[in-house]
Amino acid sequence: MAAGQFQAGSTSILYDPDWTAAVSLEWLHPEFWRLRGAVVRELGGRGQAVAIDTPGGSAVLRRYFRGGQAARLSRDRYLFSGYARSRGFHEYRVLARLHADGLPVPRPLMASCERRGLTYRAGLMTGLIDGAETLVDRAADLSERNWGSLITTLRRFFEAGVVHADLNAANVLLDGDGCWHLIDFDRARLRRGPVHPAPMVRRLRRSLVKNGRAEAGERLLREFDLGA
Repeated sequence: MAAGQFQAGSTSILYDPDWTAAVSLEWLHPEFWRLRGAVVRELGGRGQAVAIDTPGGSAVLRRYFRGGQAARLSRDRYLFSGYARSRGFHEYRVLARLHADGLPVPRPLMASCERRGLTYRAGLMTGLIDGAETLVDRAADLSERNWGSLITTLRRFFEAGVVHADLNAANVLLDGDGCWHLIDFDRARLRRGPVHPAPMVRRLRRSLVKNGRAEAGERLLREFDLGA
C-alpha cells in the first residue's frame, strides 16, 4: 500500500490515495467532525478515539495523548525527531505493512505529524471494523469456534514477527462475521521471523483477569503452554 504524503508548512500528513484524493489537517481533529454531527460514537481511551462518518466511509479517529507522570508535563506533545519517527507515521506504516500482508488490522487512512518548534502533536485515522466487540465483552461466552479462531489469529501475528506493545483485551476485537482483529499498534515493532509470544500473552492474560475474566486468562496461558 503506497502512501501519499502532503506537506503544509510544518505539518505533514500521510494518507491512502486509494481512499481519498483530498487531504485536510482538519480531518485529523475530532472537533471538525463533532461540529458537523458526524461523530457516530465516542470510543474513549487515552486518545479519546471517536467513530466518525466520513465521505469515504466509516472510520476511527484517534489523537495521541500521554499517560501517567509524563502527562503532567505535556498532555499531547512529543519531542520532534523527524516526521518519519513520529508516532502517527510509525503506526500508519506498521498498519499498512500488516494490512498488505493480509493480517486482520484496521486499514490505515490518514496520519498527521503537526510540528511546532521542538515538539509535535499527532493523529491517526483508520477504517472502522464493523460490528466489533472487544475480547473483554465476549470472553465469558466464546464458542469453541471463536476461541480456536482467536488462538489462530494471535499465532499469525506472532509468527509474522509482530511485537505488540499493548496487547490487552480491549485491543482484541471480534467483528460481526466472527473474525478477530488487533488494534492499537502505537509503539509496535516488526521483527524478522517469529517472535516469542510469552510477554504479550501474559499481558493479555493480566488484562482479562483485571476485567473479571480470569477463567479466559488461564485458558489463554494453557493454549500457549505457559505456566501461571
